[in-house]
Amino acid sequence: MLFYLAKKVLVLAEGTQWQAYVSPLRIFRYITFRSAGAAVTALLLSWILGPRVIRWLKELKFGQEYVDRAQEQGNLAGRIDKRGTPTMGGILIVLVVDLTALLWADWNTLVQLMSLTFIVLCGLGFLDDYAKITKQNASGITEFIKLWVQGLLAIFVAVYLWKLPTTSKMISEVMVPFVKYPVLSGSVGAIVGVILTALTIVGTSNAVNLTDGLDGLATGCVVIVSFVFLVLSYLAGNFRTAQYLQVPYVPGAGELTVFTAGMIGAGLGFLWFNCHPAKVFMGDTGSLALGGALGMIAVLIHQPLIMIIAGGVFVAEAGSVMIQRFYFKYTRRKYGEGRRVFLMAPLHHHFEKKGWYESQVTTRFYIMCVLCAVVALSTLKIR
Repeated sequence: MLFYLAKKVLVLAEGTQWQAYVSPLRIFRYITFRSAGAAVTALLLSWILGPRVIRWLKELKFGQEYVDRAQEQGNLAGRIDKRGTPTMGGILIVLVVDLTALLWADWNTLVQLMSLTFIVLCGLGFLDDYAKITKQNASGITEFIKLWVQGLLAIFVAVYLWKLPTTSKMISEVMVPFVKYPVLSGSVGAIVGVILTALTIVGTSNAVNLTDGLDGLATGCVVIVSFVFLVLSYLAGNFRTAQYLQVPYVPGAGELTVFTAGMIGAGLGFLWFNCHPAKVFMGDTGSLALGGALGMIAVLIHQPLIMIIAGGVFVAEAGSVMIQRFYFKYTRRKYGEGRRVFLMAPLHHHFEKKGWYESQVTTRFYIMCVLCAVVALSTLKIR
């Protein structure tokens, strides 16, 4: 909105006596300025709206009244009872990011697709959280329904990008980290690209959802990974830097920098209330939306596989669940009883079982997330 208003005022004032007075509005043309504005706006909105949203959720009794699975199994160092803490706090993040993007971004096709993904997955997460609250247990809507909704959304995005002439190469040319040129192209590349796009969006959405099990863990990791995509989206949208670094150039990708900056500001603002001991949980309302947004950004800058590196913590969390499930089912068929690789999955609960305090797990996972972020950024020069 501010971008369009500034642009309109500059056009109207051109050639008139007012031109000199409104010329400072040209600063809105710079993505760096608008990104900074988006981050600060999102942070301030989160601080202002946060207490009101928390109070509203409490009034609606949208709180976790059941004992979660980790707490139920016990033997967790220093774990406090989380019952009564309001959930669905992801509404705050999604609201703030969308308002910020509306204010500061140029709503091109890429930003519109980002917003669509963000809102749809937020709605899906809201339904899941609401089902958990009404049932007062950890089982919300079925995994089958969640995967179908996520999958249909991801396939729609992939096919839309493929059919759109300006973005078709995002799908038909498959890029791999540390490699300068596409590893697949043409019809084969398109098929692989559609599958890869869908897996990236669905996989990241669910991986962040699985990571959201400790106070501030998922929120902090999302903020760290968002910093990586802040840099990558800015470089991808600038022809000169993209050509110099030999990364895919994506026209309009610079506006994703503004959107990502809004995610960082909203994430930091939410972390103010979500840090240990948490006053509010983001719930699936926030985790599914944020995870899908990160996967979507990776797709839209034409580097979907970079998510595996940048989101290494999310990959480890999701991987631990898949390994645990597979091994348990395999050993139950073979030996008659299920056995486990980890003391408990996802991975953060495994370390809690080993005696780490919740705050220790969160801080150490932050450190690992920063390490993954540095490795991901190193792909810009190691090619």
